[in-house]
Parts: sequence; structure tokens; C-alpha cells
Amino acid sequence: MTEANPIDANIVRSYVRYLRLERNYSGNTLEAYRRDVQKLLDYLRPEGRSLLDVAPADMHNFIAALCDIGISPTSQCRVLSGLRSLFRYMVLDGFRPDDPTELIPSPQTGDHLPEVLSAAEVDAMEDAEPDDTPLWQRNRAIIETLFSCGLRVSELTALGLSDVFFGEGYVRVRGKGAKERLVPLSGRAVRELDAWLCRRGEIPVKPGEDDYVFLNRRGSHLTRTMVLIMVKRKAAAAGIIKTISPHTLRHSFATALLEGGADLRVIQQLLGHESIATTEIYTHLDTTALRREILEHHPRNLPADPSL
Repeated sequence: MTEANPIDANIVRSYVRYLRLERNYSGNTLEAYRRDVQKLLDYLRPEGRSLLDVAPADMHNFIAALCDIGISPTSQCRVLSGLRSLFRYMVLDGFRPDDPTELIPSPQTGDHLPEVLSAAEVDAMEDAEPDDTPLWQRNRAIIETLFSCGLRVSELTALGLSDVFFGEGYVRVRGKGAKERLVPLSGRAVRELDAWLCRRGEIPVKPGEDDYVFLNRRGSHLTRTMVLIMVKRKAAAAGIIKTISPHTLRHSFATALLEGGADLRVIQQLLGHESIATTEIYTHLDTTALRREILEHHPRNLPADPSL
């Protein structure tokens, strides 16, 4: 990462401090925002420009430059969102009088509906690659917890033994911004977690890792990358030809609830979404499923009987 000039470096330090202390963002989120700012700094540096000099035309050209180097529209939107946050902070804290991103439209990403797994596909993933090791049972418990509770992968890897309440049938989840929520455990999730915890003692636990529910073979807590690799491998072993990630199981949780008649506000609370607008993507998923059912089963869409 190229070093910024002293003025920009001071602005970025102040901005990150604001996100950490005032907005209570996690380390991963802070790092993502830093990367967004660094992209703009790298773009400005050849011309000797500063964050104080940025005009709306610069932002238009910057987004165009991201497109030229192959950054996807979705990623462009994420970078622009991070920069909007930066410039709003600069106005708020008196670094500059205006926000050059205020009138910049977000790149068009089109409608993207995430992949969804059925309960049968989740079962197939859990049953794939059977063996008698503790890690096989751990992987079953991970997949079931993601699907039954709708956790983000970062929430799953941070889950502690002190966060699981078997008697009450809940897990305590620490989500974005250190916000806590309680999510019910299904009977299946309770059984899979209990089976894993019975075998967890077969793995020597490293000092300081004692409270983590999910451990790797060396006794340390799992990383997001470890879970991603495991989920992809299990999906492939189950013969599932879809683009799968841990987040797919979260989408599947929400979609199953909506199709079962759950209220959107309840789904919002269970997922830990700050805005109902984020949860509304699942109404589009449900509409797509309804349309497919009509096309497949309504008599007006069935092939004509040639004998008539």
C-alpha cells in the first residue's frame, strides 16, 4: 500500500478512528473501508492531488477508471459507498465544505438473485464424505448451524460455548457493529451441535481458544476462509452444481422462512439486518419462485395436447 501525503494520512487516521469509536465497526469492516480509500488515493497520487481537492468530475473519472481495469459493477458500488462515507465524514468534521460524491450515481449492477439451497441439498452436503472423525461431525454442525440460524460466516467463527444455550434453544450472536441478537436453534441444529461438542474434546485446544465452539484440527478457532473451503468442498462432493459459499446457507435460511410464511420484519431481526431494505431481496426471490411454479403448472402454460 503506497504511503499517503501527510494531509491525507491524517484524514484517513481520523476517519478510521471515527468508524471504530463512533460507529463501532469491526476490524474487518475497517480494513475494507481503508482499502476503498486507498484506491482513490492511488488514483489521485500521480497528479499530486489530495482528498481536499477532489471534485465531482474526479469521482466520475475514478469510477470510469475502476471499470477500465475490470472492477465489476458490484465492486464499484461497494467502493463508491465507502467513499461516500469518507466524504460525509470530512464534511462533518470540517475537513472540506462539500461532498463530491453527493450527485454521483451508483453503477448499475442489474438484479442479482443469490443461489438458494433446498433442505434436501443441505442434507446431502452434511452427509457427503462420511467418516468417523471429529472434524466430519464438526462440518455437519457448521452446515446445519448456518442453515438453521442464518448466521454470517464471521458470526459463526466467533461463536463461543458461552453463546450456546441448549436448555433455552437459542444462540447469542454478535453481529455487525458488535450488536447482539438471539436466534432460535432448531432441533436438528441442537442435535448436530451436541454431537460435535461430544467429540470436540478429542482435539487438544490451544490456550486462549477454549471458548470457541468450532476449532480446526490444531485446536485453534476457524477462519472464514477455512469455512468457505469446507462448504465448497462438501457441495462439490454432494454433486451440487451451484455457486456455493457459506452465505448461500444464510440466503437459504431466509428464503425458507419467507416461503413458509414468516413476516419480513421477523426475518430482518433474525438476520441482524439494520435496514428492512436489505431483507427485501428475499421478496424478489420468493416472487421468482412463484413465477416458476406458474410457468410449470398453470394450464395456460402447458403444451397443447396434439390429440385435441
